[in-house]
Amino acid sequence: MRCVGQEQASDRAGGFPALRDRLRRLYHGRSIRAQRFQTGMIVIDLSIILFFIVSPILRDLQNFLWIDYAVAAILTADMLARALASTELVRWLRQPTTLVDLFILVTLLFPFSLANLGFLRILRLWTLSRSGMLWRPLHRHGLEEWEDAGRAVVNLVTFLFVATGFIYTFFFRDGAGLAGYVDALYFTVASVTTTGYGDITLPGPGGKLTAIATMLIGITLFVRLAQALFRPHKVTFPCPECGLSRHDSDAVHCKACGHILKIPDEGAV
Repeated sequence: MRCVGQEQASDRAGGFPALRDRLRRLYHGRSIRAQRFQTGMIVIDLSIILFFIVSPILRDLQNFLWIDYAVAAILTADMLARALASTELVRWLRQPTTLVDLFILVTLLFPFSLANLGFLRILRLWTLSRSGMLWRPLHRHGLEEWEDAGRAVVNLVTFLFVATGFIYTFFFRDGAGLAGYVDALYFTVASVTTTGYGDITLPGPGGKLTAIATMLIGITLFVRLAQALFRPHKVTFPCPECGLSRHDSDAVHCKACGHILKIPDEGAV
């Protein structure tokens, strides 16, 4: 009750500090209002990412520029709100996820000048994963053991569509439209899985180097996904002695320094 009363009092208070406090509670809080807000932001972000995925084949539509600028406005508002919600603005600006989002915003503001870099917008999925907001619903429902696997899936999917966008932009775009994009996606998946049907190949030395990079990075991400799915579940519990944060759920000693751990057993009564 006291916490609710403080929130209501803060909401009634005016001024810039009150706005920052309210945004901080919405983005990082655990109240019902914050959970609803965060869920809404996840839906908006995933919708934007879907637009980024299909934007290479929508670029010639008459209303594409308006949609592009609308997404830019949403992303700008989100970044400004996150900046206000941050406790250390300079540190927030230096984070890789913030720099990636700034780059994505620039590509949205100059969609034709930077058309060849538009495929990098899909990195927004990676920044969403790194922010942690995507995984908070798992923690609320006691499913945090799936976070590592979820992150591995996100990394793989991000790479697949970044690679697809790159290959479509530089090798298939002259073929135009949906068919060219499907060919690029097909080639990417065939390369990542090392299937090697050979029915679609990329021309020239650049095409061969692209295929090599796609295979090496893709198989690495597949291995990481397999490890996340099948290795024993680990919990986040910083060691008081050395600070190692990830341990087996039944660990008694820290594997780095041997310090005795007292990891809470969530299943204990």
